[in-house]
Amino acid sequence: MTSTEASMYPIVAPPPMPPQPRPPQAWKFIGTSLWGLAVFVAMFAGQLSVLAYFVLTDPAPFSFDKVTEHAGDGLTVALSVVAGLPMALLALWIPIRLSGVSLADYLALRWISWRHLLLGIAALVALVLGWEGVFYAMGHETSAGFVVDVLNSARAEGALWLLVIAICVVAPVTEELLTRGFLYRGWSESALRPAGAIVLSSLVWTAMHLQYDPFFFAEVFSIGLLFGYLRYRSGSILLTVILHGLNNLAATLQTLWIAGHS
Repeated sequence: MTSTEASMYPIVAPPPMPPQPRPPQAWKFIGTSLWGLAVFVAMFAGQLSVLAYFVLTDPAPFSFDKVTEHAGDGLTVALSVVAGLPMALLALWIPIRLSGVSLADYLALRWISWRHLLLGIAALVALVLGWEGVFYAMGHETSAGFVVDVLNSARAEGALWLLVIAICVVAPVTEELLTRGFLYRGWSESALRPAGAIVLSSLVWTAMHLQYDPFFFAEVFSIGLLFGYLRYRSGSILLTVILHGLNNLAATLQTLWIAGHS
């Protein structure tokens, strides 16, 4: 082809390639931390709204003693825990949606094997019995006194069944979705790696139980480490939700027994 013929057929540049979508990925350390704080605030706001309702609808004059009284009421506690779950779910859905990862994958909502479940139960029983022995040897109570008061209050109001559901089902789901679900996923894929994510998520979970004394703090932290390890080994948060619920159920039955013999 001569130069004259080439000029008659100019080379047309190919159209630009459309921008490729960002591959789905989990939030890293900073993003996970900030979004995790937002989820906690949303959960706490849901719980606080129930307390605010009972305080504001109380015909007695406002006082901090009245707030404290309602905060320790069994029905208030039960409804507060229940109200925190949908707020936490909504707050979790937003960052997970933005990440592009499916909700089930991000939070490790996968079926577990019977082997992992039985091993998890055995490990949890051994750990809890070990702490029971430590508490007994040190003369420390094995059940927090305020929990006994809350259960007795719920029983007097006919709301014991709701409190048991809140403690043994709703609370484990909410707390595990945040700590061993969202926080662990993001932190484990950061510089912390799985080991650091297990420790840090356990610290966060322990901090969510400020109502306990240092002895119970230590027990909660050790259980958190076990749950974190089991989350890592099984690749599923369903295992920790089940174990968390069983642990709370056992503690609730123990507290009810203590309350009935006190």
